[in-house]
Amino acid sequence: MAGKTNALRIVESAGIGIQAFEYDISDGMIDAVSIARKIGRTPDEVFKTLVTEDPKHEYFVFVVPAAGELDLKKAAKVSGKKSIDLIPSKQLLNLTGYIHGGCSPVGMKKSFPTFIDESAILYDTICVSGGRVGLNIAIAPEALAGLVGAEFADLCKA
Repeated sequence: MAGKTNALRIVESAGIGIQAFEYDISDGMIDAVSIARKIGRTPDEVFKTLVTEDPKHEYFVFVVPAAGELDLKKAAKVSGKKSIDLIPSKQLLNLTGYIHGGCSPVGMKKSFPTFIDESAILYDTICVSGGRVGLNIAIAPEALAGLVGAEFADLCKA
């Protein structure tokens, strides 16, 4: 495996068992649904990490299924805010240390309030970015939540 990412180091140092999946990115298909296909998982088991901002520039992280769409009203409600919007991709690296397509809920530059879609608890493991494009990790949802201090919530549009 090409170099360890910050996310991998943190998970390993916490003693959490994971399975790592490297996948080919040469076709440019790095969306979560394509990743699910590449690593042999369903889109319901592969989760994408989305970073949002409220009008006062407070940031929140949402981890939702690959084929799901974050419901911004539900996101605002669980974060206790009136409104919330996705941050522009160009802000992602400076804020989190990760680039679009490689943003992991583990190992961001700063710790932000994090919420994982409640559907995650239906699975023994879910897959999230391992901290770089081309790397996903399978981790128990409860272990992930404990590691990043996340809450489970209903986050997706119906």
